[in-house]
Amino acid sequence: MIYIGLTGWGDHYSLYPNQTKGKDKLPEYSSHFPVVEVDASFYAVQPARNTLKWVKETPGNFRFVVKAYQGMTGHQRGDIPFVTKAEMFQAFKDSLKPFQDANKLAMVLFQFPPWFDCKKANVDYLRYCKQMMGDIPVALEFRHQSWFSDAYRDNTLSFMKQEGWIHSIADEPQAGDGSIPIVPVTTNGNMTLVRMHGRNVHGWNKPNGTDTNWREVRYLYKYNRKELLEWKNRIINLSKDTNDIIVLFNNNSGGDAAGNAKEFQKMLGIEYEGLSPRQLNLF
Repeated sequence: MIYIGLTGWGDHYSLYPNQTKGKDKLPEYSSHFPVVEVDASFYAVQPARNTLKWVKETPGNFRFVVKAYQGMTGHQRGDIPFVTKAEMFQAFKDSLKPFQDANKLAMVLFQFPPWFDCKKANVDYLRYCKQMMGDIPVALEFRHQSWFSDAYRDNTLSFMKQEGWIHSIADEPQAGDGSIPIVPVTTNGNMTLVRMHGRNVHGWNKPNGTDTNWREVRYLYKYNRKELLEWKNRIINLSKDTNDIIVLFNNNSGGDAAGNAKEFQKMLGIEYEGLSPRQLNLF
């Protein structure tokens, strides 16, 4: 099955009736899409009260892609409130339990930073992450071009297959070492992830200095029909080698993700059942 959704649910204003409060957005979001990426888990390991709330606010067949905590992927913005890596991984796994108990955890996404390049120490760390996560489904997304260079591409894909990683296939700007090409190859027979970041080449890499608006424009992009049709063909081909595909649109700096996701769903002729009832916007 093909699941189409968005990264996060807070900023997609075109989905929500006027004056929708933040606490009411996830139930409304789940009336449009059957899957979402949880980004809050990247910035902090989420308390059980949050994950329990999200589970209760969504229908039974809804699925969450949970982004791995920043300390687990080496981003480490600010202090990491854990003494050891083992403690950090355990706390993160504990936070997933409400999703797992409700059968709503699609996977955990490990997205590594642009400086995480292809070398033995990083390959060893990937093995460590997979071991620590146990039987929890995990997806892997790179941001350094070396993993898919001519020298390492085949070995990278073989490694992911052997270790049981789900391939997170990225559509993103081709902007030097800190970006990867589209590699439409499945590495897991059960599931494949596709993340649509847009193609804003000029906004992708962080500029020198302190440009506080960089993150607000990085994903400023609207996919055109031709680009979405190319992805339709890729998804059809990928579906021959994997049971489920999750496609997440992340191109929302200008509010385009929801519209592109709806357009892509229509292209594929998909009608989802079991979504939440939609609010009535009377005014």
